[in-house]
Amino acid sequence: MRRFFPHPYLSVLLVLVWLLLVNDFRWGSLTFGLILSILIPALIAPYWPLRPSLHAGGKLLGYTGLVVWDIIIANIEVAKIVLFKPNDQLRPAWITVPLELRSPEAIAVLAGTITLTPGTVSCDLSECGHALLVHCLHAPEPEAVVTDIKTRYEARLKEIFA
Repeated sequence: MRRFFPHPYLSVLLVLVWLLLVNDFRWGSLTFGLILSILIPALIAPYWPLRPSLHAGGKLLGYTGLVVWDIIIANIEVAKIVLFKPNDQLRPAWITVPLELRSPEAIAVLAGTITLTPGTVSCDLSECGHALLVHCLHAPEPEAVVTDIKTRYEARLKEIFA
């Protein structure tokens, strides 16, 4: 079974993304998605020999719910900033977030989470992989943003990718 699905989570994700991209369920689309879910992981398996170890599936669902909620709240906050905050009161900032995460997959999920949340963008990962550069649209207290990222997201990802 591992021969056909060397990265089973990636295979499931590929089928789901394919069906979302097609935006119309048909058996042919599902079949093609399944073919992609076998071919792509098989082709990249030599370059990605270790599978990420995911623990606590319930925590992953909780994390997903938290991120969706934060995206909704951040959209409202960014709309308020854009519509009502004068430019001279805007405090954009470049923030360096020190990372305790070491798994490349966990760091990628953290960077994606930051970028998906309106008002923040992950811009660069340090060469050693121990810090993430983030741009914030409005950060009057940069240390509070770092603390928020580390407690809300990184701590949960450490449990999920432990």
